[in-house]
Amino acid sequence: MAMAMATRPTRPAGPQAIPTLSAATVVRPRTLRCGVCAPAFINRRLVTYYSGGFIHLPYRQTRSPTMTPARASLYAEPSTPALPASGLQLDLPRTALVVTDPQIDFLSPQGATWEIFGASVTDNDTVAHIGQLLQAAKTAGITVAISPHYYYPSDDAWKFGGPLEQYMHSVGMFRRRGPLLLDEFAGSGADFLPAYQEHILDGRTVIASPHKIVGPESNDLALQLRKRGISQVMLAGMAANLCVEGHLRELIEQGFEVVVVRDATAGPRLPEGDGYLSALINFRFLASATWSTAEAVTALRGSQ
Repeated sequence: MAMAMATRPTRPAGPQAIPTLSAATVVRPRTLRCGVCAPAFINRRLVTYYSGGFIHLPYRQTRSPTMTPARASLYAEPSTPALPASGLQLDLPRTALVVTDPQIDFLSPQGATWEIFGASVTDNDTVAHIGQLLQAAKTAGITVAISPHYYYPSDDAWKFGGPLEQYMHSVGMFRRRGPLLLDEFAGSGADFLPAYQEHILDGRTVIASPHKIVGPESNDLALQLRKRGISQVMLAGMAANLCVEGHLRELIEQGFEVVVVRDATAGPRLPEGDGYLSALINFRFLASATWSTAEAVTALRGSQ
């Protein structure tokens, strides 16, 4: 069956008392390839869309899992790492905090993807940690850059896409009415999390053009950083094994030293695997360093 990406759902308007779907029962993204009939998660409700119509399916209310000792041990940094340290020395005049996708659809229980990211966001206290990084970066006076993710009606003409893209388009993730239109943008899933807006919309933060899949190759982030004399990046945001890792890899290729703040991100939990765990492994191999939020904030304060 040919993939159809031309029709995307719109989310039901108005407040709704909708229970939370456990990450363990989420339908896998690769089942969303069919453009005729497929499950999707919209405003935290599991639906099936068929030829443009929606059939709402009830499901049981569950609680997100907490960070168990076993899971914490799985995510812990190795006590005796085999790889040598990079020797990174933070230099604030050439350092930027880069945050990918600090948007409602990722970070809020009202977001389109909370069913598969919410447990990890909660366990890592990701929302608070990103906020602490933004505050510390502003206090330190370093460059702050946001690499957002948006989709427009013109993107409906895409003819193909992988499982991740199929899922994102199916739930209407990061949907905007147009690149120059802000109609219905405020408070939508594409908007920045309200808690961050005082830092992001202060007139000094760099808001790059949107990336479209996972990496910054298609936006102006690297240009914006280079024009400001930046060569070191603290990287945080969403999602760990997707846009954060995609940005990490490209920024390294572009010659930046990159520190990933490992608890200021989160990943999906699906039958395909634990996205956060897979990202942590690659962060350790690729990044100049992986720090906790507490370590990153201390470094910003200590380098002033």
